[in-house]
Amino acid sequence: MLMRTDPFRDLDRFTQQVLGTAARPTVMPMDAWREGDEFFVEFDLPGIDPSSLDLDIERNVVTVRASRPELDSSREMIAAERPRGVFSRQLFLGEGLDTDNVRAEYTDGVLRLTIPVAEKAKPRKIEIAHSNGHQRQAINA
Repeated sequence: MLMRTDPFRDLDRFTQQVLGTAARPTVMPMDAWREGDEFFVEFDLPGIDPSSLDLDIERNVVTVRASRPELDSSREMIAAERPRGVFSRQLFLGEGLDTDNVRAEYTDGVLRLTIPVAEKAKPRKIEIAHSNGHQRQAINA
């Protein structure tokens, strides 16, 4: 297989890996959404050794670290486009989430975090007392 020499190819490949493009996203793409009283975050991490995954929460910052093994040096590679080595991503959580009860599961190359909404952030009803002799009414706060 012959390839034309392009002196900017390695720089372009590095820039795509770090910054991502529409055609080639960043190393750890994610989706996030809310269902009821829980937030879900999914990170695409195919080919990761599950024992290399590391998840830390400090205050309201979640840090995900993972590594994909380096290529076997005995192989004569035709193409090597998947990022290798250690990479990480940080996610800043709002104050209304319960970071003490985050659950994580890695299945089929996807790391899913389930983050409950904190009790203090859930909507609740507050009873209003009336001093003119009328009954108390509950209203939404």
